[in-house]
Order: sequence, then structure tokens, then C-alpha cells
Amino acid sequence: MNQPLLEVRNLRTEFNTRAGRVAAVNDVSLTLERGRVLGLVGESGSGKSVTGFSIMGLVDPPGRVAGGEILFEGQDLLRLQPAEMRRLRGRHVAMIFQDPMMTLNPVLRVDAQMIEAVQAHDRVSRAAARDLARDTLALMGIASPEERLRAYPHQLSGGMRQRVAIAIAMLHRPSLIIADEPTTALDVTIQAQILSEVQRLVDEHGTSLIWISHDLSVVAGLADEIAVMYAGRVVEHGPVDDVIDHAAHPYTQGLIASLPSNNPRGQRLRQIPGVSPNLADPPAGCAFAARCARASSQCAQQPPMRPWPGSNAQEPAHPQAGRQAPHAVRCFHAGQAEEALA
Repeated sequence: MNQPLLEVRNLRTEFNTRAGRVAAVNDVSLTLERGRVLGLVGESGSGKSVTGFSIMGLVDPPGRVAGGEILFEGQDLLRLQPAEMRRLRGRHVAMIFQDPMMTLNPVLRVDAQMIEAVQAHDRVSRAAARDLARDTLALMGIASPEERLRAYPHQLSGGMRQRVAIAIAMLHRPSLIIADEPTTALDVTIQAQILSEVQRLVDEHGTSLIWISHDLSVVAGLADEIAVMYAGRVVEHGPVDDVIDHAAHPYTQGLIASLPSNNPRGQRLRQIPGVSPNLADPPAGCAFAARCARASSQCAQQPPMRPWPGSNAQEPAHPQAGRQAPHAVRCFHAGQAEEALA
């Protein structure tokens, strides 16, 4: 059981566009141990969601996974036939989408959809599948689960639809769940409730979770480790406390400094100047150099991912969680005093 649950090695996912070939994910490597939560953060267009879709085998033309390996329990998912991937998806690996209606069919009742999801992988009676669906809704903290089973998606609130989508993902107690900003469109009260329920499910069932978000404050309270993405690459990765308290990359420091809670009341919010590069015509060196006050001639080359000396990784809180990833950063000038914000 020393083998990580998931290893992503040098993943590259490309899209053919009129402007040329775009590498939305470029040489991304990640490791996720069993029972742990990895937060994948970055601004829009950084490659977070495409990384999740690549792992799930859901990248459709004109996109394609152009290189790398995705090892799930030692098996390379990129070598599986479509039918083999369909058997794996849902039963062992599941995804929760930002919009629950990407999971839910608007013209079918909830019970019909959940029963179909159960019977797609298990040879059980319709009554047994319905019982499992009801019990899983109750596990998600949904009151009156029998009544919710008889409802159509449009009869449920946004928060309730998302809970149902999470329940569908949990039906087979998968080893890995990828959550693509599932609470972004919800108000903070519902968001907090769903985060609490997801954390409980992870703790009780040992499920591994990749939580994709642009909200560092949410990830900081949920994840064991954080990987920060920028322009298709991971620029910083490590234990959550290390990355939040001792951020080494200027982009990570900029994200943290721009949080409203880190800005004096009544003053203008700090921000990272400039915009993300055009991935159809990316810069030759560091993609963040044009926005960074620390940039030097050295940044004309692509910085490698290297261990950060300030790492303070500790033993994981849960014995079954395995080892923690070391703190690593992709920057020639890592750890210098913060200068990159306007």
C-alpha cells in the first residue's frame, strides 16, 4: 500500500485552435496519496479544470492528451480502451462538476438517475439500487431523502442539486473524487455546509479528493496539500501550511496578498499586475516574468521545479494518508521579499 493512489507524470493536454496549438496543461506532475485532499488552485485559464478532465478521460476534440502518464493504482489510464475507462469512471474515479446540471438530466427524476448510475456498475435489483440512492442522499445530509428522490432537478435549489450531484459521485464509494469548483455558484452558508460534509466523507471513507478552485481561502481550510497552477504549469506545490504560510513563488504570494482578509479595511485591494500570457504564443521562459517585479535575464529560460529549502513538512495527521509531498517551487528567485503586487 506504499504506492500512491494517483500519479500524474509530465501530463500535456493540447487544443487545436485557429490561433494554433494551445498547451492548456504543460508538463504537469502531481502525486496524491490515499485518503488525502489536494487543492488545485489558480486563476481562470491556468489549466486546473483541464487537468481534472484529462485525469477523467473527458477531454473531447479538438483537445487531446498529447503526452505523459496518469497512473491510478499503478495502471496508466491513458492506455485504457474507452470501454475500460467507462467501467472505471464512476465506480473508482468520479467527478463533481461546477454546474450540477452537467451531472443531472433535467427531464428525469432524481431516483431514475441515481438508480441508473448504480445499475451501470452493479448487478443489483432496482429496489436495492433505490435503497442505496436514498441512503447516500441521507449521508450527504439531505433531509427527507425519499421526497428528494421523487423530485425533478428543477424542483431543487442550487445547493440541493449540488448535494445530489455529490451523492451520485459517492454512490460507489470511489477511491478518488475530482471536484471542479462545485461550490462557486453557491452562497457562503451553503458552501460551508457542503465543504463540511465533503470533509466528513473524506475522513470517514478514506476517499482521496482533488478540489479544484480559484479560492485559496476555501482550499486552505479543506486541503492537505496545494498545487498552484499558472499558464498550464504547476508553479508551487507542497503541504497546505507550508504553501500558505511560507509561499515562495511570486504568483502564489500575489494570490495570498490579494485576498480581502489580507488587505487593510478601506484601502484598495492589492492585485497582481498584467494578464496571463497567450498560450497560443507562450513566452520562451517563465510565463509569469512579464508580471513579476523580480524578473531578470535568467527568467528568459524555463525554471525547473525544485525543492524549496524553507519546507516544514510534518507527518500526516491520518496514518492511512501516507507521506506528504515536499514543498517545491518553479522560480529562479523564489522566496525573495514580496514585490510583485501593484
